[in-house]
Amino acid sequence: VRKEAENCDCLQGFQVCHSLGGGTGSGMGTLLISKIREEYPDRMMLTFSVFPSPKVSDTVVEPYNATLSVHQLVENADECMVLDNEALYDICFRTLKLATPTFGDLNHLISATMSGVTCCLRFPGQLNSDLRKLAVNLIPFPRLHFFMVGFAPLTSRGSQQYRALTVPELTQQMWDAKNMMCA
Repeated sequence: VRKEAENCDCLQGFQVCHSLGGGTGSGMGTLLISKIREEYPDRMMLTFSVFPSPKVSDTVVEPYNATLSVHQLVENADECMVLDNEALYDICFRTLKLATPTFGDLNHLISATMSGVTCCLRFPGQLNSDLRKLAVNLIPFPRLHFFMVGFAPLTSRGSQQYRALTVPELTQQMWDAKNMMCA
C-alpha cells in the first residue's frame, strides 16, 4: 500500500471492497482500513462493504463478525457504501429474472454500482469531483456516513436489451426499493 501511495502524484484516498460476514473481510479488511487510517490520517477512506443478511447466510458467526466490524467502519471509514447479498439476490430474481444467479451475476451488479459511484471521480465534471467533495455533499454528521446505493436501469450481465426510458421513468426506477443494493 505504501509503495502504491508513494507512486501517486496527488493521493485523494483509498477505496476498499470487503465483506463483513466472513473472517477475512471483517477481520483483515477492517484491520487494513485501521492501519491505512493510522498511516494516512488526512486521506479519505471509501468502502464498499457487503453486509450479511439472515436469508442468505453460510456462516453461523456472520452476525458477530459484522457487529464487531461496523465499529471499525464508524471510526475509520469516511464513506461506506452498504451492499447486502439478500438485496442482490432479490434484484437477480425479481428484476433481472435470473433463475439461478451466480456470484458472477452478483459481482456484476456490485461492479456496475461501484462504477456509477466513482464515475464523478474518473471523468471531469462540476459536481463531486473528488472523494472529499463527495463526502461533504453527502454526510450531514460525521458518524452518518453509511449509504444505501441504488442503480438504474438494471440489466443482466451480457444483455444487450435496452429500452429508451424517459426521465420520469428513470427517476422512478432510481428511487425504487427494488433497485437498492441493500435490503
